[in-house]
Amino acid sequence: MRQVLLTALVAGISLCALGQNEEGSVDELMRSAEQWAKENLDEDALRMLRSADQQQVRQFFQELEKEFNGQYVIDLAPLKDTAQALLPVLEEYEETLPYALWLKARLDYLDTASEFRLIIPPPKTLPGQTPRRIPNPSAQQEQELWIRKLAERPPLKTANPYVSRLKPIFAAQKVPPELVWIAEVESSFDPRARSPKGAAGLFQLMPATAKQYGLRTWPIDGRLQPDKSAQAAAKYLRHLHGHYQDWRLALAAYNAGEGTVDNLLARHKSRSFESIAGQLPAETQMYVPKVEATLLRREGTNVGTGNLFLRHLEGG
Repeated sequence: MRQVLLTALVAGISLCALGQNEEGSVDELMRSAEQWAKENLDEDALRMLRSADQQQVRQFFQELEKEFNGQYVIDLAPLKDTAQALLPVLEEYEETLPYALWLKARLDYLDTASEFRLIIPPPKTLPGQTPRRIPNPSAQQEQELWIRKLAERPPLKTANPYVSRLKPIFAAQKVPPELVWIAEVESSFDPRARSPKGAAGLFQLMPATAKQYGLRTWPIDGRLQPDKSAQAAAKYLRHLHGHYQDWRLALAAYNAGEGTVDNLLARHKSRSFESIAGQLPAETQMYVPKVEATLLRREGTNVGTGNLFLRHLEGG
């Protein structure tokens, strides 16, 4: 029964994707999924799954990555049911559990996209016109929904061993120690989490970023060691804030990459997060306000204007 459900859900996602690209075909989609999986997923881990489950996981992760990198938040909504159905499959084996932990930390995005799909009215379309996309939520809508969503959420039990232990590491790098709560958004404070693209650890550092900030990824992966991962993440955040002089832009770059943020700022001839927020990748559009809402819930701190952040950065 589970197999039939997963097949139907993944097939539904594929048809949605084909509907947006009439030149696509099922064969092309499958070939694309296989190529993406070869480049990103750990095949040794996937071999633990049944053959049919392997294909569904590959196809789902490829579609999720495409929509995360797309511009429209609402397009993530159809992936919610499939993600929830695939989680038990990934949690079943130790080898695929890291992917399950990564995905579980991102279910909020899919759930929030579904909420926005219900509350944002579709644009009016005249007879004979092609229906227009539901627009992205405004920055205010994002902020309000995330604050409301997290308002009653208690701290994760997995955070208990790490928050007080890692805050001094951030402070030593002249980075606001409250930013350790980024790990709640990135990994739910589980250092075993690993993304399909290869980011790993509490702070989901990519291999190149980890090496740039002093971590080895072989033979022992330093990203999986909380203290070392925190130090590298803090160094990276310090660099990003030094570059942008704005915490929202720094967080956007932490998630989407400096190149993405720099290109958008140059295109809009601006230095503000607000000017590019709606043009960022869909995941990043939600990542920044989710981090802000998390900090507000856990520390009562506003990432954009709080003097608390400036005081730490200035060494006061």
